[in-house]
Amino acid sequence: MGSFYFCSLRDGFPRWNISGGGKSDIEGIFPPPYFEWFQFNEDFTEYTNLEQCITHLCDYITTKGPFDGLLGFSQGATLSALLLGYQAQGKVLKDHPPLKFFVSISGSKFRKPNICEVAYKDPIKAKSVHFIGAKDWLKLPSEELAAAFENPLIVRHPQGHTVPRLDETAVEPTT
Repeated sequence: MGSFYFCSLRDGFPRWNISGGGKSDIEGIFPPPYFEWFQFNEDFTEYTNLEQCITHLCDYITTKGPFDGLLGFSQGATLSALLLGYQAQGKVLKDHPPLKFFVSISGSKFRKPNICEVAYKDPIKAKSVHFIGAKDWLKLPSEELAAAFENPLIVRHPQGHTVPRLDETAVEPTT
């Protein structure tokens, strides 16, 4: 996988204040408000606010960067992978150096054909690590996302849709 470098988040994390639609799965665990990057239909083929979100993230990356890579959880991982695929195809971040790595925790691929035809046209060459939970409702979509990358490192854990707590007995690294 190569070397890992720690960086300073000098400007913090990107913010996107789109209120979550409907009931949240984390009610009772964390207090509201709940936010999401974009909204989607049940089949994950129609999206609301996606283009605005992509523009927002590209503006952030361009003005606050350069960045070496992206890390995301759930929608954040799904969006990060999309940006990597779009950048590789010359659709976004044309003036930003190529992103070199990606860490996905419970991510998935977009399913809309016109997105897939561009973002996942070729295997994404950035080095990638994919954390996939045995009990995650996005387990299969996470595996599909990992398959969109060239030589992904997959770390399987026994938990669900969460940032996993890992120790030697909780993970099974595979390639």
